[in-house]
Amino acid sequence: MTHVITSLCLRDSGCVDVCPVECIVPGKPQEQYPLFYIDPDTCIDCGACIPECPFAAIFPADEVPSAYTARGGELLNQVGLTGHYEGRNHHGQLVSLHTTRPLAAGETVDLTPDIQANAAYFQGGPGYSAKD
Repeated sequence: MTHVITSLCLRDSGCVDVCPVECIVPGKPQEQYPLFYIDPDTCIDCGACIPECPFAAIFPADEVPSAYTARGGELLNQVGLTGHYEGRNHHGQLVSLHTTRPLAAGETVDLTPDIQANAAYFQGGPGYSAKD
């Protein structure tokens, strides 16, 4: 079973650094693919990425919540949202996203659509190149 990065991802990149098989890539173009994505054919299910994510955005595919309850303060990062996030990633580089909205404490969101979005990215979706 592979892992999935959900729309709680704010492109920190720490997960990329710890992946022993280099299966995590940033979506390109960022405006169309604002998350990082895990190649399901390469992921060895080691879970090294999970504790590295400061946003708790990574789950085993069979554990992605259909009813994620926000603690409050998290940001949802999805195409079509118009909020702005600016921060620094794991390496201190600027991350600027225009596809976010804050989640209120107690708000429930379905993160399971991210499973298919992740798979679709690696099925030759625009912006993906095996050479990246």
